[in-house]
Amino acid sequence: MMKLSTPDDFFIVSRLEKIPFLFHGFGTRNWREKNFKERTEWKNFKLIFLDQIHSNVIHFVDKVPDKNLKGDGMITNLPSLFLIIKTADCLPVLIVDEMRKVIAAVHCGWRGTQKRVIKRVIQDLENHYGCFPSSLLVAMGPCIGNECYEVGEDVRESYEEQGFHPEFFRPHSSRRKKYFLDLKEANYSQLLSLGVQKKNVYSLDICTHCQKMFPSFRRDGERAGRMLSFIGMSF
Repeated sequence: MMKLSTPDDFFIVSRLEKIPFLFHGFGTRNWREKNFKERTEWKNFKLIFLDQIHSNVIHFVDKVPDKNLKGDGMITNLPSLFLIIKTADCLPVLIVDEMRKVIAAVHCGWRGTQKRVIKRVIQDLENHYGCFPSSLLVAMGPCIGNECYEVGEDVRESYEEQGFHPEFFRPHSSRRKKYFLDLKEANYSQLLSLGVQKKNVYSLDICTHCQKMFPSFRRDGERAGRMLSFIGMSF
């Protein structure tokens, strides 16, 4: 179950909210960087951003970096850090291993999804931190929905070349060589194939293109801004 933390604020997952050391959220368009410092319990947290490049590059954050890292995923077991993903139609994913106290944040656009960025994160959690995929809790935030995400033949073909099932693409009813991509399902299927349990995946099924409380590049172009999705741990 998802719920809004406070009006016009950010959405949280009830299951993750029960973890005493964890803070997380999927921000609406009204949630900004300055708002983190307005909460007393977060005043000592460092905000860690990525220069997102639509890749499958993942960083292990074992100290506060002196500049933004280039890539599309971050993993850490350090407290008092917020791993932050910026999106405006792409899929933000937050992950936690409750027992090992390891967290991850991932940016999944169509290119990163095609490069299996989420698979890379799960494998890194397993190989680097000893996490079991079956124990991971995964929250998938708002993104553009499968009724709105129109892509071209080039995108469909690039997925086919990488071995993705054609079910993630639905032909447009009136536009030749245009398709609707189910971005969330393409990432969800990867999670399950790696051993993440269905019961441990939580999804906020809101289309950013349809809901104006969230930024959407497809809807608003350069004026869209970005939503901030975040995850962090206390001591």
